[in-house]
Amino acid sequence: MLSRCMARTISIVGAGRVGRTLGNRLRELGWRIGAVVTRSRASSREAVRAIGAGAPHARLTRAVFDADIILVATPDGAIARVASELARIGGSESRGKVVLHVSGGLDSSALAPLARRGAAVGSLHPMQTFTGLASPKLDGVIFAVEGDPRARRAAQQIARYLGGVPVTIKGACKPAYHAAAALVAGHALGLLEAATQILVRAGFTRRRATAALLPLTRQMLDNFERLGPRAAWTGPIARGDFAVVAKHAKALEQFPREFRRAYVALSLLAGRALSSTPAATIQHLKHKLKK
Repeated sequence: MLSRCMARTISIVGAGRVGRTLGNRLRELGWRIGAVVTRSRASSREAVRAIGAGAPHARLTRAVFDADIILVATPDGAIARVASELARIGGSESRGKVVLHVSGGLDSSALAPLARRGAAVGSLHPMQTFTGLASPKLDGVIFAVEGDPRARRAAQQIARYLGGVPVTIKGACKPAYHAAAALVAGHALGLLEAATQILVRAGFTRRRATAALLPLTRQMLDNFERLGPRAAWTGPIARGDFAVVAKHAKALEQFPREFRRAYVALSLLAGRALSSTPAATIQHLKHKLKK
């Protein structure tokens, strides 16, 4: 359906970080950008400049339907409302259109009003971070895809156009899928910053703390990729040195309480996810960590 020899048109509703990045990349690949809708005239013009093409709109109009595909890239809480408004505005024009949202946690049911009008609905979520300060790499990135068959096919081919790898998942699995991404993209960043603050308290400068932690993190990730999780696992829990874990937890009592709580919770999580004898490991940890 999305032949590389044929220009396709896409309208983007909610051109924030993800919408701008995907729109810009698709434009570079030869797609025609249609309506670009944001909440104000100024922001829509800014989005069009960032994408490099498109017609700015400060509200939803029928112009959105002058495209083969409509990409809804609004915050999660606005998707159902946008879908209802698009269904109302588009009416019979919705029939035959492909409408995709880019939420990680919601499935295609958020677009149900458009499905009832005859649109093919689905979701396309790149498992990547979008800071808005730099364009992230999309080559090799996993794109979670779900929805009705026609929407899935469109989403899969868009992902491949962008250099990504589409993976079809069930709609009911979207929240757990997104939680997995958040564990790494969001919580790992919290861990790095917490570790940085601990080292600064110990006498490091922030620059030295970063210089210490980044090679450690990169080596851990490299080992995880090359060796697998259990072979890459190091540290006191992996060695069964639970007394050291208890000392760590004690030392963290001088920091905000979330530091110790996170350390304890993550120790138990590592025991569950990485140990070859998770029940015994968790029992030992709980015995040493109880207060």
